[in-house]
Amino acid sequence: MDTRNFPQSFQWGAATASFQVEGASFEGGRGTSIWDTFCDTPGKVANGDNGHVACDHFHRFKDDIALMKRMGINTYRFSLAWPRLFPNGDSTAEPRGFEFYNELIDTLIDAGIEPVATVYHWDLPQPLQVQGGWANRAIVDSIAEYSRAVVLAFGDRVKTWITLNEPWVYSWLGYGSGIHAPGISDHTQALASAHHSALAHGRMARTMRDVYSGLKIGISLNMANVRVTSTDDEQTNIGALMDSHNNRFFMDALTYGSYPQNLVDLYGNELADLILPGDSEIMRVETDFVGLNYYSDSFVHAPTEEDGSLESNPVFRFPGRMNGTPPQPLTDMGWPITPWGIRDLLNRVHRDWPQIPEWMITENGAAYSHGPDENGEVHDAERVSYLTDHIENVGLAISDGCPVSAYFYWSFLDNFEWAEGYNKRFGIVHVDFETQKRTVKDSGFTYAGIIAEHKESLVTHSA
Repeated sequence: MDTRNFPQSFQWGAATASFQVEGASFEGGRGTSIWDTFCDTPGKVANGDNGHVACDHFHRFKDDIALMKRMGINTYRFSLAWPRLFPNGDSTAEPRGFEFYNELIDTLIDAGIEPVATVYHWDLPQPLQVQGGWANRAIVDSIAEYSRAVVLAFGDRVKTWITLNEPWVYSWLGYGSGIHAPGISDHTQALASAHHSALAHGRMARTMRDVYSGLKIGISLNMANVRVTSTDDEQTNIGALMDSHNNRFFMDALTYGSYPQNLVDLYGNELADLILPGDSEIMRVETDFVGLNYYSDSFVHAPTEEDGSLESNPVFRFPGRMNGTPPQPLTDMGWPITPWGIRDLLNRVHRDWPQIPEWMITENGAAYSHGPDENGEVHDAERVSYLTDHIENVGLAISDGCPVSAYFYWSFLDNFEWAEGYNKRFGIVHVDFETQKRTVKDSGFTYAGIIAEHKESLVTHSA
């Protein structure tokens, strides 16, 4: 692959999340999270799986970091487990949790790998959920104080911070459809959770900067191009609503302090009643970068009788009708493969929100089930194609003028894939969950080769 489109400072990374990889659920004073409770609820997670062991990263992180270094990965995005640091979600800290992350961060730095920390990646302490979780406005104060504590502890070494990961997902899937933790199906709570998340990003960014100046602070949002299959008024309207729900809601909040007008009109007082005086000023906040979590484009299908209309089917107010007519083939998640979409999306966001000075791809990956063959090798040709095609299109977006500074593959390891349990494998490193053996897949070797090629091209062109 020609990597000359990527700037000299470009960061090649991999990403994980605490609940998905750490395990050690009952060690070091860790408290219970909403995902522990969700996993313990029959029928919520495939096969009754849980995160008690996961990838055992808690005990094996030094070996995992050594493997990253051998692959040439120069930045690692991880998340901090709130229940490991503050088991009850209050101000009482657990020193052993802080010791773990101090050692993780120091090991990364010693390996020449830049740590990028996500403050919140879905593992809310269960005691805060008992108080209403993200549907309770008090969460904004709680997570602002939590962000202050972690930056005080780690901000001397971690310079790039992500406040929230995919607030759309934990709001609408956690409190709307209920297919993610905490498993609540209540449209009003979902909308409240989304608004409180927009407030939380604003509060967290300001709080963290008050502690340490010079930090790079951003947010990771799952975004996609919304493709409609016809130009009739109803489908065009649905497509615009989907785009506002999935792309514009949080972007408009952090850049303008307001929400898209078509959602304001759709929700009326239900949304208006959540917004208090001063909220606009809190939501609109300086954001150093936005991380895009991109997997595929979304497709809106023609309305069916079962769907009903916006007026007759209030469930539609939870965004639906996605991936109605996707192109084939699909990944194991049932998602289409649309590598050109990542270039289109980067150009769109750079055009529509020029206030953002820097964009990162903080997640991009595909689920396929390949395991070791008789020689112990993992030949995942589909993921190799996915990886190379998407990175190529990121490079093209950079050549178009998009200020993209980093790419993080999701995920470094096969891991606990939320409600899918261990059924879906996204890693460029295979994990045998029985033995915890790590095996670099062909996609991992390919990624290492791309990183090496970029490094070599820099040497060649600077000579």
